[in-house]
Amino acid sequence: MDFVAIDFETANANRSSACSLGLVEVQDGIITSEQVWLIDPEQDFDYRNIQIHGITANMVQGMPTFHELWPTIEPLLQGKQVVAHNASFDMSVLRYCLDQTGVDYPTFQYYCTYLLSKKMLQDMSSYKLNVIAAYYGIALNHHEALDDARACAKILLKLLEQEQHSDPYQLAKAYGCKIGTMLAGGYTPFSAPTQKRAKKPSARSYISTTF
Repeated sequence: MDFVAIDFETANANRSSACSLGLVEVQDGIITSEQVWLIDPEQDFDYRNIQIHGITANMVQGMPTFHELWPTIEPLLQGKQVVAHNASFDMSVLRYCLDQTGVDYPTFQYYCTYLLSKKMLQDMSSYKLNVIAAYYGIALNHHEALDDARACAKILLKLLEQEQHSDPYQLAKAYGCKIGTMLAGGYTPFSAPTQKRAKKPSARSYISTTF
């Protein structure tokens, strides 16, 4: 049960504007390390984003850029199983930031607790991180990068425990999910099969064939 949970916050609508990263490492089912960084995105901050996460331009002055921070982050992700809630967002932030700096992608497999929760907790009204965290009784200061990453890690542990699986690969495969991958040559998204709705009988099917 080894994996790394991550969460990005961005300064504006651009996926290349990472301004904070939270990272939580789990080994043998136990959180063993937690790290959080403020990042200078070298871009303007949008008021709407500030309202969400509370990070301002003044707070990131003097903080490392993503390019400067990457040598610290890369070994924490390389070759690991990585998880995020709504991973399509966090993985796109990672890709855009790497593209902007001209650095090759690391190699790892990744998972999405948002999509896994949708498959496993089908009676929920919402699958947002704060809703799933509340369902499991997980404390959360939503949109604080480290708190979000920690909550994501704990949610995955709950899902693994629920299905009695020892690692996220087994859990994802049990639900027919396609494992996400990041590698130097590109990436493939994490995806889950959609539920097919039963077709309503057509009017013709109600016409009796007996006379």
